[in-house]
Amino acid sequence: MTLDLPDDSPAYDLPWIITFGPASDDEDEVWEPVVCGPYSREHALAVANAVVTDEELLAVVEPLQPHTEIDGIKAEIAKARELAASYDDEDFAEDDHEGHDHEGHDHDHDHDDDHHVLPEPSALPTAAELKAGFTAIAARLSA
Repeated sequence: MTLDLPDDSPAYDLPWIITFGPASDDEDEVWEPVVCGPYSREHALAVANAVVTDEELLAVVEPLQPHTEIDGIKAEIAKARELAASYDDEDFAEDDHEGHDHEGHDHDHDHDDDHHVLPEPSALPTAAELKAGFTAIAARLSA
């Protein structure tokens, strides 16, 4: 799965990641997703295709958004929420025959153990610190 982008989208130039996970909601096939990347979009699509060929896996290929401002991140979240809200409720069934709602949540699964608390950050990094982090990551990836 990947985004359907217009030919002139600036997202093509972003780094892309791949998230691999189980292709079904089978309770016997439960494991944490594996995230790989960053890659160019073309490489990410090729890698995802090679991994899922002959496997029962789902691969989601998406761009990394290297935002350096909290407002930019919040704007992306707002756009995602607006897009989700624009879907017609009739596009999704309330419950499918396997007990899942339209978001894929299993109604019989206890989610109490699914909550992961993030550690409290020492300080919010500045845009310059984030950019320096991008540079350090790029240097490690290209070494």
